[in-house]
Amino acid sequence: MTFTQRESARSCRQLRVYYIRWLRFFFPRTKEIYARLFVISPNGPRREACASCIISAPLSSARCRTIFLTIALLPFRLAAITTLMILAWLLACLGLHGLSEEDLRRAPLKGWRRKLVPWICFVGRLTYQAGGMKIVVRGKQASRSEAPILVLAPHSTFIDGGIVYVTGFPSIIVRRESGLNPFIGKLINYTQPVYVWREDPNSRQNTIKEIIERTTSKEDWPQVMIFPEGTCTNRSCLITFKSGAFYPGVPVQPVCIRYPNKLDTVTWTWEGPGALKLLWLTLTQLNSSCEIEFLPVYNPSEAEKLDPKLYANNVRRLMAEALKIPVSDYTYDDCRIIRKAHQLHLPHASNIVKSHKLRYKLGLVASKTEEELVQKKTTNFGDVNLQEFAQILRLDDKDPTTQQLFRIHDKYGQGKIDLEEYIFTVLATANASSELDKVEIAFDICGSKAALCLTQSELRKALRLSIRMQPEESDSIFQLAKSDESACTVTFDDVMTQLSNRTEYAHLFAANNESSKKAI
Repeated sequence: MTFTQRESARSCRQLRVYYIRWLRFFFPRTKEIYARLFVISPNGPRREACASCIISAPLSSARCRTIFLTIALLPFRLAAITTLMILAWLLACLGLHGLSEEDLRRAPLKGWRRKLVPWICFVGRLTYQAGGMKIVVRGKQASRSEAPILVLAPHSTFIDGGIVYVTGFPSIIVRRESGLNPFIGKLINYTQPVYVWREDPNSRQNTIKEIIERTTSKEDWPQVMIFPEGTCTNRSCLITFKSGAFYPGVPVQPVCIRYPNKLDTVTWTWEGPGALKLLWLTLTQLNSSCEIEFLPVYNPSEAEKLDPKLYANNVRRLMAEALKIPVSDYTYDDCRIIRKAHQLHLPHASNIVKSHKLRYKLGLVASKTEEELVQKKTTNFGDVNLQEFAQILRLDDKDPTTQQLFRIHDKYGQGKIDLEEYIFTVLATANASSELDKVEIAFDICGSKAALCLTQSELRKALRLSIRMQPEESDSIFQLAKSDESACTVTFDDVMTQLSNRTEYAHLFAANNESSKKAI
């Protein structure tokens, strides 16, 4: 073998090593991602609206195809998408030149700036086509004079944002932070959006006021595009619509969104893969499709004009019938509670949502009755029956809502509930942001003496409620955490020290540190 041949062979071996390392780095969890994400449409099983869909799918061929297309197709798609996005950004920069944010909010775009909109939409549609996404339009979009507001559902992915290019760049409802992005912010600002200011306590009222002004104005504003669900779901149902789109009392055009793909690589919920992984999986499909169906304009009745919730519910029912999916009483806030319950590993998330609604109806959420009980308690809470439960929480035991709340927490149907467990679930859902917060809340609830000091039996219960620890392990921690052999109680800090020394609980502290970094 000549020197040149040896060098060539060595180079090939090095390339093969780098290639294997690259695959291991980028695809260590490909099988898991596919198992968690892919859904065989359209008859796959359904879960809670806020959860991702998880069923089995043929992994080996899908995995190999993804790996191959990541190498053979993805770089070219990314190059094309980047080029087109830069072109759209340049057009937006040109159109916004010389305009302030106040100018965009005061009057609609006119003249040559308005004529740039079709070109930006054309480039945007090309961007989606370059990514392999075919957008199919059914029905006819109404004009602004016919329907000032477009109501879109179900909202399930960030890819839904591309619908603005199909609908003529309508104004969108978006957080102010998004408009500050130096790249995508230009495109957002060109839609003349209605901004939501998170730091403004009156933001909701101001947003509704601006929507009303836009949609009832005589000027030629763009249509307003709204996703009334307010969050992403898995398209298995339509959750409760927020009322913002329906306060103006003007006609709306419902727009149904479908993704009739064999493999679902777009659904973006809190339980599934993140945005980048979804983007990668979508761009490595040979082709994907999105169907947009414009339904007839919905003209509200006089009763609906006076009652935005009635208006929203009727439009939702109409869209659900067109989509052939059920409606659900879940709201955006319910989805937030479910997400938090899962993140904190609190069991029975759906019951927690039901309980929260009942507590809200009974005034317990506003009065923070459970927190007050913990602050003022002098002895341990024990098992209580319905009458005792109602008396402690200052409720009427004859009220059906009180009885329903009690039944939800009466897990064994014995006419008694563990009041400490009930209070823990309420306070953990409301106040905890990490597993360690749960432990501290459990210490507050289960202790009967000094603050954050527990006896052996109290520690058992606190650790069972917060991290589901077995009694034997809790007793072991109690013995190690005692300051001396004669001590009858242990402190929160001593227990935390013992937990941090155990590898099986290291994740509790790692998650807490990560939360602290995000807060900073």
